[in-house]
Amino acid sequence: MIYEVEGDILLTDAQVIAHGVAAMDPMTQGLAKALHERFPAMHKDFHHWCHQQHPKPGEAWLWGGTNGVRIVNLITQEGGYGHGARPGKATAAHVNHALRALKKMAKKEKFTSIALPLLATGVGGLGWNEVKPLIQQQLGDLDIPVIIYSAYHPQQKADESIAL
Repeated sequence: MIYEVEGDILLTDAQVIAHGVAAMDPMTQGLAKALHERFPAMHKDFHHWCHQQHPKPGEAWLWGGTNGVRIVNLITQEGGYGHGARPGKATAAHVNHALRALKKMAKKEKFTSIALPLLATGVGGLGWNEVKPLIQQQLGDLDIPVIIYSAYHPQQKADESIAL
């Protein structure tokens, strides 16, 4: 069940926020930056996981913080390794594999709802017309609300009542 809303994803009532990054991403842009600033432990734990696991694009990593916060880092982009390395662009294949990993994780962890930005369309560089069908294909048959934040309005809570 996919729903589109407008507002600030950081104010979502969804159980999980998922977003796209590269392995070892410095998280200095977009939603990743906002999540890094709000949850510095998530960023530190993500880098620790990357050092240990050397994830490839298409993988996903779940972080759980205080007060039930759950964030899924979807590896949608190449790069990030090496001193000063910057994340590369996302590819539709990487996004598709990462969404498949998210779907598997959602079932295993029994997520009750997921909030997504316009995944991989900012720093990732993909067009929404490429990504939206992948989300529909991979997550459309989940029996939980998948809330896509189609427009960002800072500090504005979206009306998620139709979904949650």
